[in-house]
Amino acid sequence: MKAKKFEQQFDEGFDITAALDLSKARRALQEQKRVNVDFPTWMINSLDREAGKLGVTRQSIIKV
Repeated sequence: MKAKKFEQQFDEGFDITAALDLSKARRALQEQKRVNVDFPTWMINSLDREAGKLGVTRQSIIKV
């Protein structure tokens, strides 16, 4: 499918997913990179308390 037709169908609300190769799809600027961060003990305790209140992990709190 030519780009012009693809854009036209998209703009008109047609389902264009059949024209896409979703196996190679990536979210721009959403790659993850592991880092190590040192926090003071009081902050870790505070993060753990908040995580416990919300029923999530410490890592989830930090990500937010």
